[in-house]
Amino acid sequence: MLKRFLQPFYTIYVLATFLVCLLAAFPIFVLLGIWNKVWARRTIWNIVHYWAQAWLVLIGQPMIRRGNRPSKERYVYVANHISYMDTVLIYAAIPHYFRTLAKKEMASIPVFGFVYKQLAILVDRSSAHSRSRSLRLMWRMLKHECNIAIFPEGTFNEGTEPLKDFYDGAFRLAINTQTPILPTIFADTVHRWHYSAWWKLWPGRNRVIYLPPVSVADMDISQVSVLKERVHHQMTEALSKLKTGNRP
Repeated sequence: MLKRFLQPFYTIYVLATFLVCLLAAFPIFVLLGIWNKVWARRTIWNIVHYWAQAWLVLIGQPMIRRGNRPSKERYVYVANHISYMDTVLIYAAIPHYFRTLAKKEMASIPVFGFVYKQLAILVDRSSAHSRSRSLRLMWRMLKHECNIAIFPEGTFNEGTEPLKDFYDGAFRLAINTQTPILPTIFADTVHRWHYSAWWKLWPGRNRVIYLPPVSVADMDISQVSVLKERVHHQMTEALSKLKTGNRP
């Protein structure tokens, strides 16, 4: 009963602080966005990275890391997707500059969409041309600029299984570029902001669990399904242990 009474006030507080921060930083992002240069994108990423960590503390949802902190080696990060809060947490959780793959619809959100375009590679999943183009862009980024982060489920997992089936893209990219996969678990975001309603926000910890990297050395494109299943199994096992109260 108390939670039901307090939740609307907490939700207003979270959304208000997010909007104030976004509007305050927007002129800086516009100025930096003029230059289509690596240093400008990296600067925007650094601002968002440290803001995300501070904002999560401000709203009572502090990030807690588990597992070995990722090294500076380049990775294809893959994470489970269960909440709107994942979009913020991923920028707090990954310690090194990356770009993520995101649905093109995100760019249509006023103000936020402009900023997100500076951070993400946008894709129209219904278009084979767009999917192919996004893979080429991610290949270029991995080779010459930064890490890549992908939610391989593509959208929220609203089922009863720990994970939905994965798309091939992240694993095809990893093999093509010979870049290891780093599976990452967001253990609590579904409880921080439930996918069923925009107002279902509630404070608490946000555990980020880094699983051991998965090597793709000597794998070829015919083994995409093998790699995908290997990572899916590793992440499913970790999530199942969390549900039973064990530490992965």
